[in-house]
Amino acid sequence: MVSVRGWLECDDGQLARIKEIVAADDPERTYSGGWAFPARQYNYLSWAFYGGDIRAVALDWFEERLRRIARIPASDPDDEYDERPRGLFLVSHDVDGMSEWRVHNGDLVIGRPAGDYRYLDA
Repeated sequence: MVSVRGWLECDDGQLARIKEIVAADDPERTYSGGWAFPARQYNYLSWAFYGGDIRAVALDWFEERLRRIARIPASDPDDEYDERPRGLFLVSHDVDGMSEWRVHNGDLVIGRPAGDYRYLDA
């Protein structure tokens, strides 16, 4: 089993696209039920969260979803900051240990945790 938990920050338009990607999965056949969206988004950022234990064979499914989300373009293409969705996920594998999945700059970067998150790797 793999424990996945993390968050994404984005704008309202990007959040709508994230919800479309999540809704496209068959909830009876996937782990898409781990996604949560606050009922009331506030400030200028929107948030999406994921938490759940999934089978290791389904990790490719989750990775593909995050890569699709990472490629969602900035809502304002003329914005010099290229504000795409960004976030952080901690993925704890029963055998392989913990990895850190960073969503930023239109990509998903998977590596060893940069912080001391061992207390979460139980």
